[in-house]
Amino acid sequence: MNTLVIDTSVFVKWLSQNNEQDLENADKILQDVKNGQAELIVPELIKYEVGNVLLKGKQLTPNQAHISFGTAYSLPITFIADSEQQAKDTYSLAYNLGINYYDASFMSLAKQYNATLVTNNIKHQGKDSTIKVVALKDY
Repeated sequence: MNTLVIDTSVFVKWLSQNNEQDLENADKILQDVKNGQAELIVPELIKYEVGNVLLKGKQLTPNQAHISFGTAYSLPITFIADSEQQAKDTYSLAYNLGINYYDASFMSLAKQYNATLVTNNIKHQGKDSTIKVVALKDY
């Protein structure tokens, strides 16, 4: 079974499809999970990023956001809490690659679990050749 880390750019596609691309590919990820071909893990921080995207990016009403949160918490995803070592690894990646800590958190989780990171943010998250990163459009 493949372990996948998805970032916020992928996660949000399952919550609000307005102005989103590559929805079929995002749905294929969920189908692979349901078929037992993959498992999904994400850093706990994704909950806060998703909330911010729904509030500021998608500008959902509270009722719309409540529906999206219901969907988010029902998805077959394991949320991984940050540890001191994970925080150190994330910081080192961010510092060395010149990217933000948020992006690096998904990368360090993929590295820790020897997982594939699926993202629409390949520009920043594809900077470390030791981490397998796949653009959502290519999934």
